[in-house]
Amino acid sequence: MELTIGCTTRPYSAWSFAEACNHIAVAGFTDVGFVPVRADSTAEEITATRKTAAEAGLAPSMVIGKTQLGLGLEAAVDDYKRLIDNAAEVGAKWLLDCGTSRDKSETYFELMRGVSIHAEKAGVGLTLKPHGGITLTIDDLIDAFDKVSHPAFGICYDPGNIIYYTKGELHPAPDIDRIAPIVTTGIIKDCLVTDSVPDVMVTPGEGLVDFEKVLGGLIEGSFRGPLYVECVAGKKLDEINKNVKSSRKFIGDILAKL
Repeated sequence: MELTIGCTTRPYSAWSFAEACNHIAVAGFTDVGFVPVRADSTAEEITATRKTAAEAGLAPSMVIGKTQLGLGLEAAVDDYKRLIDNAAEVGAKWLLDCGTSRDKSETYFELMRGVSIHAEKAGVGLTLKPHGGITLTIDDLIDAFDKVSHPAFGICYDPGNIIYYTKGELHPAPDIDRIAPIVTTGIIKDCLVTDSVPDVMVTPGEGLVDFEKVLGGLIEGSFRGPLYVECVAGKKLDEINKNVKSSRKFIGDILAKL
């Protein structure tokens, strides 16, 4: 199975966006995620960001966003619509969101319902990842999908975070068949748990995630969306580059067998 495999800028958070793009391109990726675009980004900033990705030969296909619920619902909706517009302007197809705390769930879902039509018109898919709070478990993710109930809104499956935020109590492979049909994007992230302390700064394949089962289950459930490497081990640039490149091969080899 051939799927788009991108890489986020997170492994290169200590370097500039331009440097991150260059390293990601050298590692053989076609897409970059976590593109630095905000609701208040200027037209000049967006143009420069798009140009930087293009010069490296990458598609800036995923922006990571955040709701500003503290502004009040109406202002938060307007802010998120500006983020959607800016994501579209930079060339992103996906806007990744991390949800919110459980006490803000009603406002969050109302906001998402309020911006989904705008996202659809802009050609940007909203994709929600497990990140604790209202997205702690598979059941939470399915509940979120049902409550927003719009074609522009789907789930980003992050297997490492299922382990991380439950401190190893839950794993991402069981019940993958239940979540797969609503997953639109995927994160390649592993996780280790030592003495009840989780760690996601792990190179994929070296932690607790069974990527063959996770990816196999997603594909069996009709997933055809892009995948993005988010975390690898290493602090020095040469270590990070090596692990980013090996992660692409690791996932590519699994997909080739599916």
